[in-house]
Amino acid sequence: MKEFVLRGWRIEDAKSLARAADNPAIAQNLRNTFPNPYTLEDAAWFINDCISNDHVSGAGRKQLNYAIEVDGRAAGGIGVNVKEDVYEKSAELGYWLAQEYWRQNIMSRAVVRICEEAFETFDIVRIFAEPFADNAGSRGVLEKAGFTYEGMMRDGVYKDGKIHSYCMYSALRGEWKERHGKKV
Repeated sequence: MKEFVLRGWRIEDAKSLARAADNPAIAQNLRNTFPNPYTLEDAAWFINDCISNDHVSGAGRKQLNYAIEVDGRAAGGIGVNVKEDVYEKSAELGYWLAQEYWRQNIMSRAVVRICEEAFETFDIVRIFAEPFADNAGSRGVLEKAGFTYEGMMRDGVYKDGKIHSYCMYSALRGEWKERHGKKV
């Protein structure tokens, strides 16, 4: 089983981040805020943003954003962001991984690790993810990690000139504890 580390982003990750992220097969399954092509400047901006938000502590902290390090380099990213207003007890999960590491059980394990930390860190009851309906890989990651499929939002997103459906998956604090045996 391929080993990996979840860790904070470092500015020296910019080159490996840009190399791993500059892939249309990754960008096609993410929101438009994920650039394509993905440049060194995009990587530096993203890393600096993560580093500046990582210094927030206590009740003001609203997100976890980590590099997924594989083979000694940043090969992907994963984050949990607490929502606001009436959604303040929910957090959104997002992730991606360099294509060379797909189907090696890295992402499902990374999802479990970050969700455990999110439930321990934040006063939330729910973590959700919204993969595109035709992204079988991402849907499989969530199912393997113990998320529940809640349904499909038909024709809910517009990406690259096309309408797509997306799915809603969630993990609830109480169910997570039962499935993973962790104190959360």
